[in-house]
Amino acid sequence: MNTSGKVETITPANAKPNPASNPDPITGAPYSHPVETAVGSASGAGAGALAGAAIGGPIGAIAGAVAGAVIGGVGGHAVGEAIDPTVELSYWRTNYNTRPYYKQGRAFEDYEPAYRYGWENAMTRREATFEEAEKADLSAGWLAARGTSREAWEDVRDASRDAWAHARTNHKQ
Repeated sequence: MNTSGKVETITPANAKPNPASNPDPITGAPYSHPVETAVGSASGAGAGALAGAAIGGPIGAIAGAVAGAVIGGVGGHAVGEAIDPTVELSYWRTNYNTRPYYKQGRAFEDYEPAYRYGWENAMTRREATFEEAEKADLSAGWLAARGTSREAWEDVRDASRDAWAHARTNHKQ
């Protein structure tokens, strides 16, 4: 509290972001969702490239990838606003080892990318079922979205589906 009687000017250098605004860790900009935006961009680019290639060959693939990345990035950012990743991660960290697909000795980190992929796609693909999204490009998109995970889609499918269902049940819009 300022007791000197002077009006304190708040500048970006001395402003303390509200943690609830999910500030960007580097710039401090509010409502930052870099992971969600990146996953959306990667998924969109893959889908756009496939669609573009089918219609316009190699040039169509490039145009489709660019358009898909932009649209996917916007969708991914929207997911970040719809779902609090901290809450989701906390839920899955607490419950992952109680799920039927859990394999003895596996760490939460083995499942984390699949959970994130599931809940993010559940929010951006509102009109699709998990099976429809999987058939369209969810399974193929896993290679780009999995980050450092070495798991194949077949090994994380059930965890991703679980997170999809949890998001659809608990984050209706």
